[in-house]
Amino acid sequence: MKKILLIAALLPAIASAQSTKFSITGKIGNLNKPAKVYFDYMDSSGSGHEDSAAVVNGQFTFTGPLTGIGNTRMSLDHTGEGKPHSIYAPGADVIYFYFGKENIVISSKDSLSNAKFTGSKTYDEFQAYNKQIGGTIMDLTKAANLAFSKATPEQQKDSIFMAGLNASFRKNIDTRSEKQYQFAKNNPKSYFALVGLSESAGTKVDVKKIQPVFASLDPKLKQTDMGKELLQRIEAAGLTSIGSAAPAFTQNDANGKPVSLADFKGKVVLVEFWASWCVPCRAENPNLVEQYKLYKDKGFEILSVSLDNNKAAWLAAIEKDGLPWTQVSDLKGWNNAVGRLYGVRAVPQSFLVDRDGKVIGNTLRGETLNKKLAELMN
Repeated sequence: MKKILLIAALLPAIASAQSTKFSITGKIGNLNKPAKVYFDYMDSSGSGHEDSAAVVNGQFTFTGPLTGIGNTRMSLDHTGEGKPHSIYAPGADVIYFYFGKENIVISSKDSLSNAKFTGSKTYDEFQAYNKQIGGTIMDLTKAANLAFSKATPEQQKDSIFMAGLNASFRKNIDTRSEKQYQFAKNNPKSYFALVGLSESAGTKVDVKKIQPVFASLDPKLKQTDMGKELLQRIEAAGLTSIGSAAPAFTQNDANGKPVSLADFKGKVVLVEFWASWCVPCRAENPNLVEQYKLYKDKGFEILSVSLDNNKAAWLAAIEKDGLPWTQVSDLKGWNNAVGRLYGVRAVPQSFLVDRDGKVIGNTLRGETLNKKLAELMN
């Protein structure tokens, strides 16, 4: 999958490292079984948590430990079709927000999407930050979808019109990113300065632009897991640049056996980051299988690093897609140690390493990868 806020008087304080409790109480109309709320959050230490609660007379409650500030996804399954449906189905009732060690109340007549929040200064600051940067990615996406829905059937089939809508959407994303960057520059003590800088840095970090602002942030922000991850991404931009020696790593395969990149010395290696839940990754797998068959006997190898956190799902995807090459994972999801070392914040992502261990390509897939391999292996 990767912010906030306003004026100095509202800057959120970074909580102490000691974990304390939070509570979230919800009231969504008069919903009852089979309605269920799913709650996933990560705190400032990088610890991930999952929970769920049945909705009884419209009410549900979550409590739990929290270090610093939490970043959460909450989804409401109205019809009992399960967690994936509540998150990914068209029109899913899902929200994303930040919260602190607070007693938070969420209320709405019908849905999470329309819920009002009280009791959370952190959430209020998050909303103010979003207003300052132009809204969340979800807000911009909804606006783009609304513009599409208002177009005539003829316009929706017009490639020029659709290109214009897409260009407008991309411009809004870029404008938001620049506002996030400026917010980070102007509010170095705000937790959401770190969030904004992390998002605006993206997957291909402009070190000259991002590093000075990161250096100016409050030291406490840099010690959060997000701060450490952003620093790793800044450093990875240099470590994984074309011509650099690919960062060494060792991680266990599905059988618990340690596998090192150094084990493939003398071969051309595609270090491929993926996950079982990643649709574009799975769509690319047939092509990788074909390329592996073509060049395996000529010294080509694939070393896949999974960002899964569910071993069963990981192994099932390997079997279903028929992936015969080496697979490793520490099952820590986005906190995979190799992923963080390489600065990976989106999948699929890949790094092509030559026989001397140097990076000679990144983000290669499809015909771009095929052409590169043909040049190297033939």
